[in-house]
Amino acid sequence: MRPARDGLAPGVTIGVTIPAGLGDMGPNAVDAYVQHTREAAGSGLTSAWYPQLLGVDAITVAAIAGREVPDISVGTSVVPLHPRYPLLLASLAQTAQASTGGRFVLGLGAGSNPLLRKAYGTNAPPFAQHLRDYLTVLRTVFDGGQVAFAGQTLRSHPQTPTTVEGVDPVPLLVAAMGPKAVRVTGELADGTLPFLAGPRVLGERIVPRLRAAAAAAGRPVPRIVALVPIIVTSDVDSAREKAAEAFAFYDDIPSYQRVITENGASHARELAVIGDEDTAAAAVRSYLDAGATEVVGTQTGLTGDEDRRRTWRLLGSLS
Repeated sequence: MRPARDGLAPGVTIGVTIPAGLGDMGPNAVDAYVQHTREAAGSGLTSAWYPQLLGVDAITVAAIAGREVPDISVGTSVVPLHPRYPLLLASLAQTAQASTGGRFVLGLGAGSNPLLRKAYGTNAPPFAQHLRDYLTVLRTVFDGGQVAFAGQTLRSHPQTPTTVEGVDPVPLLVAAMGPKAVRVTGELADGTLPFLAGPRVLGERIVPRLRAAAAAAGRPVPRIVALVPIIVTSDVDSAREKAAEAFAFYDDIPSYQRVITENGASHARELAVIGDEDTAAAAVRSYLDAGATEVVGTQTGLTGDEDRRRTWRLLGSLS
């Protein structure tokens, strides 16, 4: 089934996250990332996004996959700010931008403080203030300025150039959902990529606040990249069971608890879009109607490759 594009805005871009689920990526993860990116492009999708894992670096994967597959944009969804220093992240991002010929997007987020604390042994700074300091440094680098910054959570006074000549500025997106983070994102970033922020939260809270902050700061209209769990399948009951298990983690994170409740749901699994092609297409339209400029399907392979390919074909037909 290939649904009509009726109701979708012209030029809408649809992407997916890779890995598409929680399964094994095979003996060589980088080869698998490249192959899945190639499949995504072949399905008509316009972007591929990579999560930051402890074993595989998202920016490096984006640089490699984007260079190997020239017909798709690539990005990170998302790299936690802590514990990397912004100049290090800037150098990695500019390398990826050069490698892909300007098709890279840097997606940033808070990460889960309990997980980060267990992994690295230190607490992350308060997110909203650290985000402001962090984006100030990144914005200066990507805009070609000289960094000389002393903020509340970090300092940076490099003695050598930090901007790579001849490389397009790296677009900055932030997974912002709280009021303070949304305001900072509007003032300093190029847009947002929230996860599990359903159409109600997106349209009533995130989009208007983000646009107002960007306008007040004299910045362009921001990108709103909605990350939406989407599974096109014939076995809805089995998919819902797997989604319930996979998304239980988010029910215990305060920032996600708030947006889940504000969307009128009790659990994260209720925000997963599971059903046939018409169901998925209607969900994509609802996010666009709420103000999203782009939609990215996540967890599309949670129930296996057959459903993943079916989901990708549907999403590709909408882009």
